[in-house]
Amino acid sequence: MPMPMPIPMPKLLLFRSLACLLAIATGTAHAALPTDVDGQPLPSLAPMLERVTPAVVNIHSKTVVRVRNALAEDPLFRHFFNLPAVPQQRVQQSLGSGVVVDAERGLVLTNNHVVDGADDIAVTLADGRSLPGEFVGADPDTDVALIRIPPERLVELPLADSNRLRVGDFVVAVGNPFGLGQTVTSGIVSALGRSGLQGLGYQNFIQTDASVNPGNSGGALVNLRGELVGINTAIFSPSGGNVGIGFAIPSALAGDVMQQLLAYGEVRRGSLGVQTQDITPPLAELLKIERNGGAVIARVLPGSPAERAGLQVGDTIVALAGQPIANRRGLHNAEGLLPVEQPIAIRALRDGREITLSAVLSPRPRELAGDTLDPRLAGARLVELPEAQKRRGLRGARIGEVQPGSRAARNGLRPGDVVAAVNQREIADLPTLQQRLAETPEVLLLTILRGGGAYMVEMR
Repeated sequence: MPMPMPIPMPKLLLFRSLACLLAIATGTAHAALPTDVDGQPLPSLAPMLERVTPAVVNIHSKTVVRVRNALAEDPLFRHFFNLPAVPQQRVQQSLGSGVVVDAERGLVLTNNHVVDGADDIAVTLADGRSLPGEFVGADPDTDVALIRIPPERLVELPLADSNRLRVGDFVVAVGNPFGLGQTVTSGIVSALGRSGLQGLGYQNFIQTDASVNPGNSGGALVNLRGELVGINTAIFSPSGGNVGIGFAIPSALAGDVMQQLLAYGEVRRGSLGVQTQDITPPLAELLKIERNGGAVIARVLPGSPAERAGLQVGDTIVALAGQPIANRRGLHNAEGLLPVEQPIAIRALRDGREITLSAVLSPRPRELAGDTLDPRLAGARLVELPEAQKRRGLRGARIGEVQPGSRAARNGLRPGDVVAAVNQREIADLPTLQQRLAETPEVLLLTILRGGGAYMVEMR
């Protein structure tokens, strides 16, 4: 008697659908499906999920926020109504998910926006235990955060090499959507290398159609071997619910951020030291470029890695470390995601021919003189925001010093001001401010945060 032929996965799924329809048509919808078909077991994700779900946790954070009330701050109003002279406060709560990636040390990866500025973090395990969470560090630019819980009978997920993912690979999302409790959804990798989401400085997302909803943030995206390939972080949804477009931070990127947070307490990003612009048709004709992609170098900073590598004004960077560069923003993104002080290959176009160079990215500057950014900022010194302010969700660049009588002072800038936007375009940090000002805008309108208020200042 011939052996039964194995049924491929698509045929099995088709069989299950037909079996369900047949059951409904015959009035036996309550009947269970058989455990096997022609001797072949039906596929199930249950054995893999039994290993994965104990490593996925629910995170509940609380943040005490001061509420400003002009009347309550008035001393006559407080005296009349006998109100105590204490600031009014309210508590913000956030629900999300996380993944245990190191059981021995109790390390949990999650999203920065899940625990950002939290005064209290509680972590609930799949077995029902609730443990206190300790904030270790975060990188707002990639929305990755690391917390620590007591290493008591924990289960960890191994990190897969997300660089080996392909569009069409099956993936499973595990998290805590809408605070309902641990939930599992499945789908495929819909796209790789996605960027363009607002609010994040550096992006290289995995796109998936596995259902991801509010509360899934920080949860696990795993392959069919039960290995972590991504940290679920965002959804694209006009309605606020799942529409089949979710985004996850690749495990390779999340793992690198974790190692830097453990080693340095922050993420060190690299820079080539160039100011670039997008290619326009007239510029492409002038530079003898027969392609649309790339970033044209408008300025090479003295002493920069780009200068040492031999890059010149007018060169068009088309690939960095093997990653294609589509435009100026793509170059900025690639610089921020590549390791610092390690050789990388640069492919560029010069006079219509392709050249290959090598450079070592240097750490991005933590402070810059205003006149190196724009003459209208002369006399100001701009610095990175302190980590404490970043943890509270503040983004931008801080003005550390303003020389009396300088152009910056005459324009109304003060020490301690935070530059939050340039010409109404938000900035994430000092390098982003540098990038915006490299475009040399004719009109320069800065959004300044000062003393709890926001002001627009035109620089002249």
